[in-house]
Amino acid sequence: MKKIYLICTLLVVFGITAGISFFIIRDANATIPDDIKLITMNKEEYDFSKSDEKLKLVEFIYTHCPDICPTTTLKMNMLKKDLQKEGVFGKDIQFLTITIDPYRDTPEVLKEYMDKFEVEDDGNWIYITGDHATLKEDQQEIAELAGTFQFQYRDPGDGFFVHSSFIFLVDENNKFIKKFPMGEEFDRNEAFDTIMKEIK
Repeated sequence: MKKIYLICTLLVVFGITAGISFFIIRDANATIPDDIKLITMNKEEYDFSKSDEKLKLVEFIYTHCPDICPTTTLKMNMLKKDLQKEGVFGKDIQFLTITIDPYRDTPEVLKEYMDKFEVEDDGNWIYITGDHATLKEDQQEIAELAGTFQFQYRDPGDGFFVHSSFIFLVDENNKFIKKFPMGEEFDRNEAFDTIMKEIK
């Protein structure tokens, strides 16, 4: 009986370890596909294959989000100020905010969102959406982009998306480095330390 219990325990431990290893390896190999092209808040094309060779902190939001998205944006804006003090924001790292609701989050709406949260349009914090002329294709590209990081989302029908709650740091080749929790759990000091360590 003890032997059966021991074997079962070992199998459970092995299964948990294998599962954790799978997620670690999957995240470590995540890279943004080069063939994704969307548009910015300024209605300019954003081609990920030609993106700046800098670290990027990638945030997925939708502007009608009542809580976790705006809280994350506020904290990222404070993080931006910390990085500006070190002289690295824009030089070594930029922020990307990608809407998961391109139908409602037009470039104009994203600009209003930026103004609301006092995000400067300095070319180093880029808001990204889909073009309404190619909305169906762009929605698929946003889903592919989110899927790179296993960021999941869906609209249950009331316009309030159910979505994952992480933001992602990628390197100059758009390859995953680390993820951080969104909302109140986002620790900007941890993010700051991680970014500075990558830069140095």
